[in-house]
Amino acid sequence: MDSVGVAAAAPDAGPGPAWQSKCPWGAPSTTSISCSLADVMSEQLAKELQLEEENAAFPQVVAAAEGPFITGENIDTSSDLMLAQMLQMEFDREYDAQLRREEKKINGDSKVSISFENYRKVHPYDSDSSEDEVDWQDTRHDPYRADKPTTTPRRGFTGKGKDITTKHDEVVCGRKNTARMENFAPEFQVGDGIGMDLKLSNQVFNALKQHAYSEERRSARLHEKKEHSTAEKAVDPKTRLLLYKMVNSGMLETITGCISTGKESVVFHAYGGNSATEDKVIPPECAIKVFKTTLNEFKNRDKYIKDDYRFKDRFSKLNPRKIIRMWAEKEMHNLTRMQNAGIPCPQVVILKKHVLVMSFIGQDQVPAPKLKDVTLSSEDMKKAYYQILNMMQQLYRECNLVHADLSEYNMLWHDGKVWLIDVSQSVEPTHPHGLEFLFRDCRNVSQFFQKGGVAEALNERELFNAVSGLNITADNEVDFQAEIEALEKMNEDHVQNHGKKLSTFSSDGDPPIYDE
Repeated sequence: MDSVGVAAAAPDAGPGPAWQSKCPWGAPSTTSISCSLADVMSEQLAKELQLEEENAAFPQVVAAAEGPFITGENIDTSSDLMLAQMLQMEFDREYDAQLRREEKKINGDSKVSISFENYRKVHPYDSDSSEDEVDWQDTRHDPYRADKPTTTPRRGFTGKGKDITTKHDEVVCGRKNTARMENFAPEFQVGDGIGMDLKLSNQVFNALKQHAYSEERRSARLHEKKEHSTAEKAVDPKTRLLLYKMVNSGMLETITGCISTGKESVVFHAYGGNSATEDKVIPPECAIKVFKTTLNEFKNRDKYIKDDYRFKDRFSKLNPRKIIRMWAEKEMHNLTRMQNAGIPCPQVVILKKHVLVMSFIGQDQVPAPKLKDVTLSSEDMKKAYYQILNMMQQLYRECNLVHADLSEYNMLWHDGKVWLIDVSQSVEPTHPHGLEFLFRDCRNVSQFFQKGGVAEALNERELFNAVSGLNITADNEVDFQAEIEALEKMNEDHVQNHGKKLSTFSSDGDPPIYDE
């Protein structure tokens, strides 16, 4: 029998052992598929054959690809589920990267660090890690910023032999001092000393440190002074709030601006509003007098108020704001007395703490000129003199007051007559220095009108007797003032012994008559 026929008939025989079917010398069971030369040269066919060989050699890769893992080759964008998974994965990666940046920002170089590991959303199949992608702008490590000087070890020196460097080295100390300047107050501009490799000596650093501390304290004092005082234009936040309330309530229509400044107060002009809740009629134009809450410019004002029996019990030298309120209240009461006596003066509208609202002496925001600034004819000057003489007598006898600061600076000329202003320092004649204040007022008035050419003007002693009704006969001014001081001393002794004020002084030069 032919050998070829035996070999071909062997598989058709009955079932035999398993090794016979896998005989390496046997013919292959699969038949090869014939293909043309063009198919062999096809690139697509080559890729398919390569994929089949890879799948046969590495079946685990195929198994991993069957899961939810997404690669760039098997993305199917037609599925909504697939798109949702892709977006969620991208969001999770950005969220994890943000957590890593937050960790590095918070921890810094600290030995004790915190971790946001429990808050991360890393997928188990996400092998792509963004930890290597460090955004230096979100961390404390700026490659364009010079590194701070390293600290000296505990032993106090570095290096060996000739290269030893102690903590007292000039360069090391200079760089440390430059780095310490960053701890100064934010208002103190230090610049980029580290970037310029600036080296400050200990003497310069200590001087800058002391200057920075003094500037910080000075700015704090200025801020406190601005908040709690009314020295600059008298408008601090509390005063501004009072003015806003007056405008909002309708009492004032608008505040136009400042018209006068003095050592004790600032005066503003305002247009009056309606008086819906007040019984008083508000004039069309008002003057707002705001008393300064600082005593720097008028430190001796307590002399006018501490001995006044109306405010003696309430006087406190330790509280400037209370003194200012009493000062404003005192002017309100004095103006009320003068108004009741018919003396030309501003009309009181309302008093709110240290803000006094009065009628405006003038017209169309233009205040009436002071007597020292106006040029009067001889007739008007003579008329003004007799009017002032009459007002001084009314002030002393009917109002029981002494102006205590009467001069051409505190008298206005308006509508052909003299108006008295600034009566906050006015006291009663029974004040321990009341007669001295009256004599000083008489001297100011007499000198002004004598210089103005009024021939009928009396001298200060004659004017004092004419106003007070006393008959003090003295040849010179020294003896005249001595008698005035003697009368004041008698009055003060009586007040201390009996606790009662004088009603008036006698008009014939005798000792004062007391009311028991």
